[in-house]
Amino acid sequence: MSTTASPCIESPVREGCISLGDLRLTHGDVLPGARLAFRLVGPADAPVVAALGGISAHRYVSACSPGGWWKEVVAPGAGVDTDRYAVLGIDFLGGSGDSSAPVPGQAFPPVSPADQADALRRVLEYLGLDALHAIVGSSYGGMVALVFAQRYPRQVRRIVVLSAAHRASPLSTAWRSVQRQVVREALARGDGAAGLRIARALAMTTYRSRAEFAQRFSGPPRREGGRFCFPVEDYLFARGDHYAQNYRPESFLALSESIDLHQVDPAQIRVPATLIAVREDQLVPIEDMRALSQRLAGPCQWVELNSLYGHDAFLKEAAAINPIIRKVLEDIPT
Repeated sequence: MSTTASPCIESPVREGCISLGDLRLTHGDVLPGARLAFRLVGPADAPVVAALGGISAHRYVSACSPGGWWKEVVAPGAGVDTDRYAVLGIDFLGGSGDSSAPVPGQAFPPVSPADQADALRRVLEYLGLDALHAIVGSSYGGMVALVFAQRYPRQVRRIVVLSAAHRASPLSTAWRSVQRQVVREALARGDGAAGLRIARALAMTTYRSRAEFAQRFSGPPRREGGRFCFPVEDYLFARGDHYAQNYRPESFLALSESIDLHQVDPAQIRVPATLIAVREDQLVPIEDMRALSQRLAGPCQWVELNSLYGHDAFLKEAAAINPIIRKVLEDIPT
């Protein structure tokens, strides 16, 4: 990341949880008494950039926010320069934040990225914003950005999409389907956290690249308690433990399924777009993002990166990503 332009001071902040009423969802269900938590940080007269991430992301985004999930990219002097832009973050519907979410033992309706886009538009109405300067969306957040651009083209000037396409890859859906079933069966036994631990461990094998695993975990196994333990196991289950301590199993089910419900028609997206694809991404194959770029109706900037981190490059490759995002945002007419 570039040298910061000024101390990281988070002011002013507008934060709250707005009522969406009984929200009719994309697939015909109703989410009664829906609410959406948001956080807008920055001067009232600054252009507003919405920063949206993976299903674990939340409204605390920047380096200046407590627990900011994208602190290497949203910071003073970084890709989303908090000295120049106000930053809007949300807690996804169905997630583990303060927005409407599943309650253990109770049914929760299917939520799609389109429903997240509709909720984001309601936040803009509440804040009195005519249009966003941009949406910078990675992974699940990139899906939401695409749907928002399709549905509300006059309310965003540009979208920047990292590691997301117009639909879910069938093989990625297969991986996630197995993860969800692990969690469902664990919940049925009364130990959802144990299932989430295993599901997250499995998910980590899809987030990173084959080359990274070969580089980090090719050492010999050790023998413990009558069995062999392989070097990669410690890493996978440590990540699984951490995730299970910080995320609800029911929310994982809701938003993992939401990824696989994603579908947009690129030919209906006319908002200028920048697509950042990673060649080593197993979850979002570069062929899918390339097909998206070729079918978009509006102007498209195409960027390919190499990264050992695969799908997680948007979290790990700030040095490569920041200059791209910074230049895109600077070139948007205000």
